[in-house]
Formats: sequence, structure tokens, C-alpha cells
Amino acid sequence: MEPTTLILLLFIFILSAFLGFELISKVPSQLHTPLMSGSNAISGITIVGALLAIIQSNDSQFAGWLGFAALILASINVVGGYMVTDRMLGMFRKKEAKKD
Repeated sequence: MEPTTLILLLFIFILSAFLGFELISKVPSQLHTPLMSGSNAISGITIVGALLAIIQSNDSQFAGWLGFAALILASINVVGGYMVTDRMLGMFRKKEAKKD
């Protein structure tokens, strides 16, 4: 990888981290759970990218392991996002009356 490409990718990473931090810090606390559960569900795109990285890592064993780690972490993120969403929606369901 060329040094200019590495510097460009590092710049994009730092810029996206700063933008993400600023965006999340401006969100009211009441909207954090829906926003984060939705963004965790979007991590399904990361799963597709990780699968592509695993498939195309013929000449690099490191790329295969990195793709596998991304697949595991993105899967955990997606499942966690759905669990948080389900728990949040459970707070709005009507409670059933106890039958004695």
C-alpha cells in the first residue's frame, strides 16, 4: 500500500470518527436507544463486506482472519441492536392482567 493511500485512509477514519462523535453528542438522551439500535441493525452491511473480504482473501491469510473478526463483531452488533430494539418496544406493550 502506498504511503499516500494510507494517509488518505487514516484521514478519512479520523474525520468519520470526529463526525460520528459530534453527531451522537447532539442527539437528545431520549433518542439514543432508537438511534443506536437502528444503527446497529445497519451493521448488516458490514457483514456483507466481511463476507466479501473472506471470499477474496486468497493470497492473504491476514485479510481472511481480519474479515472473519469483522464478521463475528458485526454479527454481535446486529444481534445486540435487535435485542435493544425488542426490549425498548416491550416497554410500550400493554401489560396483561393477572388471572387469579
